[in-house]
Amino acid sequence: MPNNNELKNRPYIVGISGGSASGKTYVLKRLEKSAISPFITLISQDNYYKDLHEQELESDGNVNFDHPKAFNEEIYYEHIRKLIDGQSVKIREYHFNKPNAEIKFIEYKPAPIIIIEGLFVFYFETIAQLMDLKVFIEADEHIKFARRIKRDYKDRGYEIESIIDQYVNYVVPMYRKFVEPYKWECDIIIPNNRHLQTGVTVLINHLKWILQEKDIIKINPNLCSTSNE
Repeated sequence: MPNNNELKNRPYIVGISGGSASGKTYVLKRLEKSAISPFITLISQDNYYKDLHEQELESDGNVNFDHPKAFNEEIYYEHIRKLIDGQSVKIREYHFNKPNAEIKFIEYKPAPIIIIEGLFVFYFETIAQLMDLKVFIEADEHIKFARRIKRDYKDRGYEIESIIDQYVNYVVPMYRKFVEPYKWECDIIIPNNRHLQTGVTVLINHLKWILQEKDIIKINPNLCSTSNE
């Protein structure tokens, strides 16, 4: 059994999941802009898609990018373990529907808090077992659908017909099978039909408390500061 010093030194692992277009990316951006940003590393599942030549084809000849098998669970787990052990890792940045995009690599560095984000981070058992806190971002299906159309058409260059077909035939069935069942195992559920500012504030305040418990920061009523200040 680990002693108190070992628990203090071990990174605090947070898993964040939810359906497509539920608001996971917004939560990550809020965390990146918060006072605790210097003390966290965000490692997204999206950068662990298998290469296209490794993907399995469905019976209709298409790749189901909304299935857990589309991701390289082993490398994702390996990288998270290395971060926990204090090692930096690099991964090629994944670009949606941009085959000619410039190849870039993302470096993840060890930090007191590691945020693991993605559709299947609770489904991947080896990864879920590493988590100290599980957070689920929830939104009604029709709201996620509207957000997905706007995002995939404007930001990723997909055709409307393709977006609708993928959502109906892949996104929703995979969500119901591999994502939604784990919602009730989560410690925090943040609703996001209209906004999620209050839920994100609760999460950030909890993480501030964790950092204080690790003697990394001191908490004043409205201020985070390093313990050396």
